[in-house]
Amino acid sequence: MSSKRSSKTSKDEEPSVSLKAQTGKTWGRDKDISYNTVLLSTLILTCCPLLVVYFWVVCTHYQCSIIEPIILLQSNDFSKEAFESVILQKLPQFSLDGIKIYFAWLSFQAILYAILPAKIGYGQRTPAGHILPYKVNGLLAWLITHTLYLVGAFYFKWWDASIVHDQWGSLFIAANIYGYFLTLFSFIKAYVMPSHAEDRKFSGSFIYDLLMGIEMNPRFGKYWDFKLFHNGRPGIIAWTLINMSFAAAQYNKIGYVTNSMILLNFLHAVYVLDFFYNEDWYLRTIDIAHDHFGFYLAWGDTVWLPWMYTLQSHYLVRNPIDLSIPYFLFVLGVGLSGYYIFRAVNHQKDIVRRTNGVCTVWGKPAKFIKTKFVTSDGKTHSSILITSGFWGISRHFNYVGDLLISLAMCLTCGFHHLLPYFYIVYMTILLIHRIWRDDARCRGKYGKYWDEYGKVVKWKLFPYIY
Repeated sequence: MSSKRSSKTSKDEEPSVSLKAQTGKTWGRDKDISYNTVLLSTLILTCCPLLVVYFWVVCTHYQCSIIEPIILLQSNDFSKEAFESVILQKLPQFSLDGIKIYFAWLSFQAILYAILPAKIGYGQRTPAGHILPYKVNGLLAWLITHTLYLVGAFYFKWWDASIVHDQWGSLFIAANIYGYFLTLFSFIKAYVMPSHAEDRKFSGSFIYDLLMGIEMNPRFGKYWDFKLFHNGRPGIIAWTLINMSFAAAQYNKIGYVTNSMILLNFLHAVYVLDFFYNEDWYLRTIDIAHDHFGFYLAWGDTVWLPWMYTLQSHYLVRNPIDLSIPYFLFVLGVGLSGYYIFRAVNHQKDIVRRTNGVCTVWGKPAKFIKTKFVTSDGKTHSSILITSGFWGISRHFNYVGDLLISLAMCLTCGFHHLLPYFYIVYMTILLIHRIWRDDARCRGKYGKYWDEYGKVVKWKLFPYIY
């Protein structure tokens, strides 16, 4: 779903705009998509929510063992009674308290987004040629939110520090209510009151449009952007808040917080704080610059990201692990190495583009290919494709750093269960899929220039492998 790691998570890929390349090829609204695409879209719409529910059940009732419920069902011949006792009776329960907490949290984040002082950042040029402004105040919102959470829990005693953990099932139901509402609202809005009608994309399939969205940048007014708010606020701000609450729950359970939980909180916090410190940069990544706003981002930001990206903290509450010092340092080294690569690679691109190539990379003049492209409004623009430094090693070497960070987060949980490693598997699939999408989009955008670029930078991710 949202990458918000992705989403956190999408990295600085080539700007994704609907374009007419130098080949003369037109890219506008999608023609009718294939049956296979509709089938895959249907599977995502149905299976992803079921997977989150299943993971919630196994974490809450089966010590995060993915296979234990299956073994229990098999031992009872998959009978209806067994399914009811093993799965249905273990589902999260509705609670009015959970509803109140979730929508109070959501409203609070909306108020912060609207009223906090903000730098105005600008996104990538859209298919219709718009360059949209955004309110960039996520770091301040993160600081206020976490300060309030800690002060409210430990000084004023307004709530338990483990409140998110304690209400996890009812919060899950509340988040799903909002995620599905947001999906349907955004779908209807795209037809009746689009923010930028010329930037909409219709596939001819109700299912696909519901999943991937029609509007590229749905908004209220000039600045209230659906994508930036929902990915950053109920999504990524919640990430570290959830981890802290689960750390508090671990303390309540065993009397101390394990070094594995501390390391996990640190690695997640580094990634999240980097996101908000560089929030202006995020405006020109794939989530904002290319993806339209449908179930993929609406439900993905509000449910998939908070529940699936934090699986390691859920695991460590149910399965506390004390890491040896050498292993702790090894995992920390993997995570920090990944972060260095992730940040250094993107910094190189920022420097080269900001100076239009008049700079040095690794002590030598930057190498790049100058390109031209035409947007759907008929205007010609120029850009550069970097071929030196990290960007000369592979086209997406920033993803190597991303994967190392993701792996380190999983390694904090040891090797007793598979569930904590879902995240690295998911991120690998997500990033490889993004590489495919980016290649197709850039080939359409740059035409002959992209062919030339592919001859210079042959590897897409790992040199000599892929």
